[in-house]
Amino acid sequence: MKRRLPLLVDVFSFIAFFVYTVVFAVVILYLIRRAGFPFTVESVFGSADPVRALLLREPVFDGLFPAISGTFLLVVISVGIAVPVGIGTGVWLSEYAKGALYHVMTLFLDILAGLPSIVIGLFGFSFILLCHRLFPGKGPGFSIIVSGASLSVLVLPYLARSTEAALQSLDNSVKTAALSLGASRMENIRYVLLPKASPSILSGILLSIARCAEDTAVIMLTGAVASAGVPSGVFQRFEALPFYIFYTSSQYTCPSELDRAFDASVILIFLSTVLFGVSLVLNKTVSDPATEGK
Repeated sequence: MKRRLPLLVDVFSFIAFFVYTVVFAVVILYLIRRAGFPFTVESVFGSADPVRALLLREPVFDGLFPAISGTFLLVVISVGIAVPVGIGTGVWLSEYAKGALYHVMTLFLDILAGLPSIVIGLFGFSFILLCHRLFPGKGPGFSIIVSGASLSVLVLPYLARSTEAALQSLDNSVKTAALSLGASRMENIRYVLLPKASPSILSGILLSIARCAEDTAVIMLTGAVASAGVPSGVFQRFEALPFYIFYTSSQYTCPSELDRAFDASVILIFLSTVLFGVSLVLNKTVSDPATEGK
């Protein structure tokens, strides 16, 4: 029985990998067959003039440009909030936190990382209601800034843990070289540890960007709508690719609307694939001993 167990594990692993590969290929090929090539002027800008639309002089009503621009602004806001806090938390966990406090903080981060995104969306929704109650007519409403802040809470634990792991993976000789030459702890972190760990940290940031770009539950409860155009400010409602796919696929009235939902799906998958590919290259760069010292 002991001799057969490794063979059974190998067979099961191969079957599981084969099933996953087949399912993934079927889904991707189906989307590509339905959407075709979605990066066309008509699918992005509809009947609007592309130049005037890019200059925000003409609204786009039947294209994906508002959803693409809303997704871009959403990612910029959420990552802009989460990156400083997440990296700072990761540095603190790696270099300063000790003993019971370290275990308590990592436990809180792991719990936050395990929360469903709909719970984070409800948190943002409750925050909006609370602001309306405390500051009637003045508090922030359903808007892209609230959605971005809520998404930053969603990705914060991933950034913190990836930064901590990147710093802890450095060799002890790298960690102590500057300290032995008289550098302070802060100088060591700023000029040695963070630059050395930057590929892995940037990889975590790219994964967080992909997480922000594809989430639907959070933005659905905090500000995303089906038709809002390009947001004119951070306190405006907005369109986003994941919510556009969800809404259009469930509420479409003609085949052309459903086709645009498939176009949006392929664009979102393409964006996520590019980000994951860059993340993989960065991880390969930092983990390959042959690239050390180059």
